[in-house]
Amino acid sequence: MGSDLAPPTEDENAKTSGQCCTATHSLTETELASDIQLLSAIGNATRYEALRLIADSSSDVCVCELEPALGVSQSAVSQALSRLYAAGLVSRRKEGRWRYYAATPQAAAILNAVDEVRGQTDE
Repeated sequence: MGSDLAPPTEDENAKTSGQCCTATHSLTETELASDIQLLSAIGNATRYEALRLIADSSSDVCVCELEPALGVSQSAVSQALSRLYAAGLVSRRKEGRWRYYAATPQAAAILNAVDEVRGQTDE
C-alpha cells in the first residue's frame, strides 16, 4: 500500500477497490493466430513424432519411410505432413511419385527450445 507520505499508486488503488490489473501482451491477433497454428501443429503425437523423425534425419525423408516408422496409416501420415507443412514446420519436394520432407529452421528452433525446456529442472 502507499506510504503516509506518498499518495497510493494506480495499481494500489485498483487493488483496494476490488479491481484487477488488466493483463496485456504485445502480439497482434495475426501473430497470436499464427503461434496457435504452429503450436497446435505439433500438439499431436503423430505430428510431433513425424517432425522429430524428419528433423533428426541427415537428409530429406520420403513419405514411404514415415509410415512404418510411425506405425500409422498412410492417410494419417499424409494428414500429419499436410498440417506440419501448412504451419511452416516442414518443406516438401516432389520427385517422381514420392514426396520428400525436410524440417525448416523454425521447426529446428522449436525442437531445440523443447529440448532445452525438458532439460531444465525445478529449483
